Amino acid sequence: MTNNFEIRADYDRDSIVVYQAYGEQIAGPAVAAQRFVPPFSTNRMTWIKPSFRWLMHRSNWARKPGQERILAVRISRAGWEQALGQAVLTSPERRVYADAVEWRKLFAHAVVHVQWDPEYSLRDAKLDHRSIQVGLSRHIIESYVQDWTLEIRDLTPLVHKMSAHLRAGHAERAKALLPPERPYPLSTELAGRIGAA
Repeated sequence: MTNNFEIRADYDRDSIVVYQAYGEQIAGPAVAAQRFVPPFSTNRMTWIKPSFRWLMHRSNWARKPGQERILAVRISRAGWEQALGQAVLTSPERRVYADAVEWRKLFAHAVVHVQWDPEYSLRDAKLDHRSIQVGLSRHIIESYVQDWTLEIRDLTPLVHKMSAHLRAGHAERAKALLPPERPYPLSTELAGRIGAA
Protein backbone atom coordinates (compact mmCIF):
# COMPACT_ATOMS: atom_id res chain seq x y z
CA MET A 1 0.00 0.00 0.00
CA THR A 2 1.32 3.46 -0.86
CA ASN A 3 2.40 5.53 2.11
CA ASN A 4 0.54 8.79 2.48
CA PHE A 5 2.92 11.66 3.23
CA GLU A 6 0.60 14.17 4.87
CA ILE A 7 1.05 16.31 7.95
CA ARG A 8 -1.74 15.78 10.46
CA ALA A 9 -1.80 18.14 13.41
CA ASP A 10 -3.75 20.04 16.04
CA TYR A 11 -3.67 23.61 14.75
CA ASP A 12 -5.63 26.84 14.49
CA ARG A 13 -5.22 29.98 12.40
CA ASP A 14 -2.00 31.09 14.09
CA SER A 15 -0.50 28.08 15.88
CA ILE A 16 0.25 24.37 15.73
CA VAL A 17 0.87 21.82 18.49
CA VAL A 18 4.00 19.67 18.43
CA TYR A 19 4.88 16.97 20.95
CA GLN A 20 8.08 16.13 22.79
CA ALA A 21 8.99 13.67 25.54
CA TYR A 22 11.51 14.50 28.24
CA GLY A 23 12.55 13.51 31.72
CA GLU A 24 11.48 15.53 34.74
CA GLN A 25 14.69 17.57 34.83
CA ILE A 26 13.84 19.23 31.49
CA ALA A 27 10.04 18.99 31.47
CA GLY A 28 9.41 20.43 34.94
CA PRO A 29 11.29 23.72 34.41
CA ALA A 30 9.90 24.06 30.87
CA VAL A 31 6.28 23.82 32.04
CA ALA A 32 6.96 26.21 34.92
CA ALA A 33 8.67 28.80 32.70
CA GLN A 34 6.42 28.21 29.68
CA ARG A 35 9.53 27.97 27.52
CA PHE A 36 12.51 25.66 27.39
CA VAL A 37 15.17 26.65 29.91
CA PRO A 38 18.34 24.93 31.14
CA PRO A 39 19.12 22.07 31.45
CA PHE A 40 17.44 21.98 28.00
CA SER A 41 20.31 22.39 25.55
CA THR A 42 20.21 24.71 22.55
CA ASN A 43 23.48 23.19 21.31
CA ARG A 44 22.08 19.89 20.05
CA MET A 45 19.31 18.93 17.65
CA THR A 46 15.81 18.63 19.05
CA TRP A 47 12.99 16.80 17.26
CA ILE A 48 9.39 18.04 17.24
CA LYS A 49 6.45 15.92 16.10
CA PRO A 50 2.84 16.94 15.42
CA SER A 51 1.63 13.32 15.79
CA PHE A 52 0.57 12.42 19.34
CA ARG A 53 0.28 8.71 18.54
CA TRP A 54 3.74 8.55 17.03
CA LEU A 55 5.21 9.96 20.22
CA MET A 56 3.21 7.46 22.27
CA HIS A 57 4.82 4.68 20.21
CA ARG A 58 8.30 6.18 20.60
CA SER A 59 8.03 6.91 24.34
CA ASN A 60 6.05 3.72 25.14
CA TRP A 61 3.31 5.85 26.66
CA ALA A 62 5.76 7.87 28.78
CA ARG A 63 7.42 4.76 30.19
CA LYS A 64 10.84 4.98 28.51
CA PRO A 65 13.66 6.37 30.66
CA GLY A 66 14.14 10.06 29.95
CA GLN A 67 10.75 10.26 28.23
CA GLU A 68 8.44 10.09 31.24
CA ARG A 69 6.87 13.50 30.67
CA ILE A 70 4.88 14.28 27.52
CA LEU A 71 4.74 17.93 26.53
CA ALA A 72 2.39 19.60 24.06
CA VAL A 73 4.24 22.64 22.74
CA ARG A 74 2.07 25.18 20.94
CA ILE A 75 4.20 27.13 18.47
CA SER A 76 3.44 29.74 15.86
CA ARG A 77 2.55 28.51 12.41
CA ALA A 78 4.95 31.12 11.07
CA GLY A 79 7.78 29.43 12.97
CA TRP A 80 6.69 25.95 11.91
CA GLU A 81 6.62 26.96 8.28
CA GLN A 82 9.93 28.78 8.63
CA ALA A 83 11.42 25.48 9.79
CA LEU A 84 9.84 23.49 6.94
CA GLY A 85 11.10 26.07 4.46
CA GLN A 86 14.69 25.29 5.49
CA ALA A 87 14.25 21.52 5.72
CA VAL A 88 16.18 18.78 3.97
CA LEU A 89 15.01 15.18 4.14
CA THR A 90 17.22 12.73 6.01
CA SER A 91 17.44 10.45 2.95
CA PRO A 92 17.77 11.12 -0.80
CA GLU A 93 14.13 10.56 -1.76
CA ARG A 94 13.70 10.43 -5.53
CA ARG A 95 10.38 12.25 -5.34
CA VAL A 96 12.25 15.30 -3.99
CA TYR A 97 15.87 15.24 -5.19
CA ALA A 98 17.35 14.74 -8.65
CA ASP A 99 19.98 12.36 -7.29
CA ALA A 100 22.02 11.48 -4.21
CA VAL A 101 24.72 14.01 -5.13
CA GLU A 102 22.23 16.89 -4.98
CA TRP A 103 20.84 15.61 -1.68
CA ARG A 104 24.29 15.25 -0.09
CA LYS A 105 25.17 18.86 -0.95
CA LEU A 106 21.92 20.14 0.57
CA PHE A 107 22.07 17.88 3.63
CA ALA A 108 25.64 18.95 4.45
CA HIS A 109 24.35 22.45 5.19
CA ALA A 110 20.85 21.63 6.44
CA VAL A 111 19.58 23.69 9.37
CA VAL A 112 16.42 21.56 9.66
CA HIS A 113 16.03 17.82 9.06
CA VAL A 114 12.77 16.12 8.11
CA GLN A 115 11.98 12.44 8.13
CA TRP A 116 8.77 10.55 7.54
CA ASP A 117 8.25 7.56 9.84
CA PRO A 118 5.39 5.07 9.94
CA GLU A 119 2.36 6.28 11.88
CA TYR A 120 0.96 3.96 14.55
CA SER A 121 -2.46 3.09 15.85
CA LEU A 122 -3.36 3.25 19.53
CA ARG A 123 -2.70 -0.50 19.59
CA ASP A 124 0.81 0.14 18.25
CA ALA A 125 0.16 -1.29 14.79
CA LYS A 126 1.87 0.37 11.81
CA LEU A 127 -0.56 2.30 9.65
CA ASP A 128 -0.41 2.95 5.91
CA HIS A 129 0.52 6.61 6.21
CA ARG A 130 3.58 8.42 7.45
CA SER A 131 4.15 10.86 10.27
CA ILE A 132 6.55 13.80 9.98
CA GLN A 133 9.38 14.43 12.45
CA VAL A 134 11.20 17.76 12.24
CA GLY A 135 14.72 18.07 13.60
CA LEU A 136 15.82 21.57 14.60
CA SER A 137 19.59 22.07 14.63
CA ARG A 138 21.44 24.32 17.04
CA HIS A 139 21.34 27.02 14.36
CA ILE A 140 17.58 27.43 14.71
CA ILE A 141 16.69 26.13 18.19
CA GLU A 142 16.94 29.61 19.74
CA SER A 143 14.11 30.71 17.44
CA TYR A 144 12.02 27.72 18.59
CA VAL A 145 12.65 28.51 22.25
CA GLN A 146 12.51 32.31 22.23
CA ASP A 147 10.24 33.25 19.32
CA TRP A 148 7.95 30.41 18.26
CA THR A 149 6.86 28.84 21.56
CA LEU A 150 3.51 30.14 22.78
CA GLU A 151 2.53 27.55 25.40
CA ILE A 152 3.83 24.33 26.96
CA ARG A 153 1.30 21.91 28.45
CA ASP A 154 2.06 18.76 30.40
CA LEU A 155 -0.02 15.93 28.94
CA THR A 156 1.50 13.23 31.16
CA PRO A 157 -1.66 12.70 33.28
CA LEU A 158 -3.72 12.33 30.09
CA VAL A 159 -1.19 9.86 28.69
CA HIS A 160 -1.33 7.75 31.87
CA LYS A 161 -5.14 7.74 31.74
CA MET A 162 -5.20 6.68 28.08
CA SER A 163 -2.59 4.01 28.70
CA ALA A 164 -4.63 2.61 31.59
CA HIS A 165 -7.71 2.42 29.35
CA LEU A 166 -5.73 0.53 26.71
CA ARG A 167 -4.28 -1.93 29.23
CA ALA A 168 -7.82 -2.55 30.52
CA GLY A 169 -9.05 -3.29 26.99
CA HIS A 170 -11.02 -0.06 26.62
CA ALA A 171 -9.56 1.24 23.34
CA GLU A 172 -12.63 3.37 22.58
CA ARG A 173 -12.23 5.26 25.86
CA ALA A 174 -8.59 5.94 25.03
CA LYS A 175 -9.49 7.00 21.48
CA ALA A 176 -12.01 9.52 22.80
CA LEU A 177 -9.17 11.28 24.64
CA LEU A 178 -6.89 11.65 21.61
CA PRO A 179 -5.91 15.24 20.82
CA PRO A 180 -7.55 16.39 17.57
CA GLU A 181 -5.44 16.06 14.43
CA ARG A 182 -6.41 16.97 10.87
CA PRO A 183 -4.55 17.51 7.60
CA TYR A 184 -2.33 20.58 7.75
CA PRO A 185 -2.45 22.83 4.66
CA LEU A 186 0.86 23.39 2.89
CA SER A 187 1.83 25.61 -0.01
CA THR A 188 2.92 23.75 -3.15
CA GLU A 189 6.48 24.96 -2.54
CA LEU A 190 6.64 23.68 1.05
CA ALA A 191 4.97 20.38 0.19
CA GLY A 192 7.51 19.82 -2.57
CA ARG A 193 10.44 20.68 -0.33
CA ILE A 194 9.53 18.13 2.35
CA GLY A 195 8.11 15.45 0.07
CA ALA A 196 4.54 15.79 1.35
CA ALA A 197 1.56 14.39 -0.51
